[in-house]
Amino acid sequence: MSRAFLFVLDSVGIGGAPDAQAFGDEGADTLGHIAEFCAMGAGDQQGLREGPLHLPNLKALGLGRAMRLAAGATPEALATNERPRAIYGAASETSRGKDTPSGHWEIAGVPVDFEWGYFPTKGDAFPPELVNEIVEQGSISGILGNCHASGTEIIARLGEEHIRTGKPICYTSADSVFQIAAHETHFGLDRLLKLCELVHGLVAPLNIGRVIARPFVGESAATFERTGNRRDYSVPPPEPTLLDRAKEAGRNVIAVGKIGDIFAHQGVTDLRKANGNMALFDRTLEAMDDAEDGDLVFTNFVDFDMLFGHRRDVPGYAAALEAFDRRLPEIEAKLKKGDVVIITADHGCDPTWRGSDHTRERVPILAFGPDVIARSIGVRTTFADIGESIATHLQLSRGRHGRSFL
Repeated sequence: MSRAFLFVLDSVGIGGAPDAQAFGDEGADTLGHIAEFCAMGAGDQQGLREGPLHLPNLKALGLGRAMRLAAGATPEALATNERPRAIYGAASETSRGKDTPSGHWEIAGVPVDFEWGYFPTKGDAFPPELVNEIVEQGSISGILGNCHASGTEIIARLGEEHIRTGKPICYTSADSVFQIAAHETHFGLDRLLKLCELVHGLVAPLNIGRVIARPFVGESAATFERTGNRRDYSVPPPEPTLLDRAKEAGRNVIAVGKIGDIFAHQGVTDLRKANGNMALFDRTLEAMDDAEDGDLVFTNFVDFDMLFGHRRDVPGYAAALEAFDRRLPEIEAKLKKGDVVIITADHGCDPTWRGSDHTRERVPILAFGPDVIARSIGVRTTFADIGESIATHLQLSRGRHGRSFL
């Protein structure tokens, strides 16, 4: 029996979603536009990076060809005449959202076929009765924010008032989410987590997908910085996922990063946290060393989305992609006969697009390992094919929604 490694590059979409127009995202292409901007010099930043996007290892696996399948074009920086070293393809999302839980659950074999609840985009985001319950049950004097906002922007704007008044900063986005930012010491991390747990219960009747704790440190707008103690309180998937099937079969499911939170800790046997892509990469390598025959290692690399996509930071996003690419040989060096790695994404977050929210896009599929025969698998009609391929590889029971390409 062999092992499986599933790596989600959070928000690294490749355009071409057939229903992008319905989400206001027709033309969005996270990776394609980053490559285009870098080619024009708009991805240069002194001391960080410069020049065309340089992803030689991902290009060798077939990333450029996957992009052509998804959106009909390959950026010059990712074009090659050499035969790809991986199974390559693209996948369209069938879930009704373009958020993190929808994307990850569908990757794990369970598309979201229901509508999430969302908060209004204009005026107060949260209804007065909900705010009153939070204030009363949470023993706080009030809340700040109560709007759609970028997390870093609203912390810079309201952080000092939060420290002075003790009121938590509450905000949302285009996703089905309620976010609470609070200072780790002035407000208290444990207090923040307890408040988020309370709010998670209060918003459940509204069908809100996640409540996210956003702790930060610093003493002024110039020094505020979010920490790695983020915690997501998610509703559980509506049916057993790939993770549940693996756990039920007696396998270890090692979740690295925010995977445990995304799946409400269902189907996870070993949880490993880290702050930042490179730390997540280190933890992933450790998990690969620990994984035994039949095990699954599932990692989310969050910085692409959280630090660069939402902040519309093209140079930062490009540099993060290049940093990940440079370390890919470390993953390949740890593979044993029979192992398979699948690299994909959960949605887009085009840093050249309007606003600061996720974008509806297709995602890449790159599958490789010592025994994998490189070929095209075309455009898959659902992310669930990824989970079903891993289920086939690990000899697990089949799910209801996808079909294996392995």
